[in-house]
Amino acid sequence: MVYTSLSSKAGNYPYQLNIAHLYGNLMNTYGDNGNILMLKYVAEKLGAHVTVDIVSLHDDFDENHYNIAFFGGGQDFEQSIIAGDLPAKKESIDNYIQNDGVVLAICGGFQLLGQYYVEASGKRIEGLGVMGHYTLNQTNNRFIGDIKIHNDEFDETYYGFENHQGRTFLSDDQKPLGLVVYGNGNNEEKVGEGVHYKNVFGSYFHGPILSRNANLAYRLVTTALKKKYGQDIQLPAYEDILGQEIAEEYSDVKSKADFTSTKEK
Repeated sequence: MVYTSLSSKAGNYPYQLNIAHLYGNLMNTYGDNGNILMLKYVAEKLGAHVTVDIVSLHDDFDENHYNIAFFGGGQDFEQSIIAGDLPAKKESIDNYIQNDGVVLAICGGFQLLGQYYVEASGKRIEGLGVMGHYTLNQTNNRFIGDIKIHNDEFDETYYGFENHQGRTFLSDDQKPLGLVVYGNGNNEEKVGEGVHYKNVFGSYFHGPILSRNANLAYRLVTTALKKKYGQDIQLPAYEDILGQEIAEEYSDVKSKADFTSTKEK
């Protein structure tokens, strides 16, 4: 049964945003619930009352009710359980995405929106199939470490921490969330990380991603508000409400060290 897990305090808000936390009781690897808290924080800064619902096993996803959907990460065991429930939600989630609904999908959620993924054991798990990407496994290796990417379309830089065994490959109608500055990204090509398709933003970033990248949280929330209330609504500028939320580039120095130019002392 769908239930409300979080809601803004009572007050006079000019706007209302409803957020669906897909399988929020099962998918919360590395504290990705922090993304929900950041969405709520930014939305309230923009004048929106926020209601967050857990939409989980055997629940209907109301494509017309929700303004943002968040699909977090999980382990293979939880993802295999969820994969069996997803077909019942396929039509509504597909309609939501094609109608420019705002989605943030992290790690396992990112994988499950695609065609399929292959577990570390080699078992193939069918995804929702509403997006074109697919995910393969790798042998005796994981992509772990700090990562930095740049989105040329938005001219925004995002920082995060990746820890994934899967290797994801995008389809021709998809583009990455950003180009890799350092780190691994979606696969061993080390070119792109995540996905951006319509208003779907997917990534392997933990941290959580929105806590370290308030600029992305602002983009998600303002996109949802403008979709609901019209492109002409007047919203506070990022600098006015989140100017002190500066993304920090703390990382494993060894991953970027130049070992080719050492000098003897």
